[in-house]
Amino acid sequence: MPDNQQIRDRGVVIDEAFGNMQRWGLRIIVISAAAFVIGWSIGHVWMVLFPVSMALLVATVLAPPVTFLRSRSWPSGLAAAFVVVTFIAALVGVITILTPQVAGQAGPIAAQASSGLQKVRDWVTGEPLNLSDGQITRAIEALQDKLQSSASAISSGIFSTISTATSIIVNLVLVLMLTFFFVKDGHKFLPWINTLGGQRTGAHLTEVLGRVWDTLGGFIRTQTLVALIDAIIIGVGLWILGSPLAVPLAVITFFGGYIPIIGAFVSGAVAVLVTLVTNDYKDALIALVIVIAVQQLEGNVLSPMLQGKNMNLHPAVVLLSVTAGGSLFGITGAFLAVPVAASVAEIFRYVNERIDDSVSVLAPKEDARAAETLAGDD
Repeated sequence: MPDNQQIRDRGVVIDEAFGNMQRWGLRIIVISAAAFVIGWSIGHVWMVLFPVSMALLVATVLAPPVTFLRSRSWPSGLAAAFVVVTFIAALVGVITILTPQVAGQAGPIAAQASSGLQKVRDWVTGEPLNLSDGQITRAIEALQDKLQSSASAISSGIFSTISTATSIIVNLVLVLMLTFFFVKDGHKFLPWINTLGGQRTGAHLTEVLGRVWDTLGGFIRTQTLVALIDAIIIGVGLWILGSPLAVPLAVITFFGGYIPIIGAFVSGAVAVLVTLVTNDYKDALIALVIVIAVQQLEGNVLSPMLQGKNMNLHPAVVLLSVTAGGSLFGITGAFLAVPVAASVAEIFRYVNERIDDSVSVLAPKEDARAAETLAGDD
């Protein structure tokens, strides 16, 4: 007769199951509470985190040329100042050239897109589709109102009030100053973290922060290149078709490229709708083919080839990240969503690697894959 302690009847199994559920339930509650506190804290210090985040993203682009100049015996301050001033001059030049065209055409673009939506409504409610007019009309009117309100906001300019203008100017100056300090002294940060954290913690922090920095830099640089290629191809295509709004639509496509999936879809839809009104349905179909071809080129060739392993995020993760960021923090959140998601993913990958390194070679094969690899290398 086996010992009673060794007998596992249904009551014991059910009790253990509820015990596991209790432990995991408490863990989920604690993790959710921690996430809520972190989100609450971010919301209350967002005015500080926003310029820091933007400065970090800009610094990832400007750091390589500063490092190059530093390797040529330039002082850090002089190299940083030269690169930042050059960047500001180039940015001001581009804005000076493009802003009048884009701002002046914001109203016409929205009006033409609204008219394009109306044409689409007339087509889908007529022969041969004969769809219901009610819901389509309400949806078209909602989109038209949104486009018109957006056009009014753009046409009237960002600086609608003194307080808004002051806030934007202060943030812009703060971002530029932080960018200068980041590119000037950023190379000293990781060694300082390594010293501060000690031999074990410092090494982990240095490694994971270095990976996050490389991921952010790779994302911004390659996404800029991808967005530029998309804008040039679509802009040239619209220009060949004779669209009078080819340049502002190309600019919209470029900036839309920084919001993966959603940005490309919205900017492409606007380009097709505007072409439908300014030209005819044949040119609109050609524009649609161009937009689809560019998006396929981006999704299947440019992004995989240029991004490589920098992002390594599933499209569903990207889409959900953009949706969540846009819902919580508007256009800024949509822009920052993918870099944040990529950084978090990189941290999880590092943690997973350390877990694999700690798994015993005697563990089940699926859990000991990294340990077996290490043992084989020895």
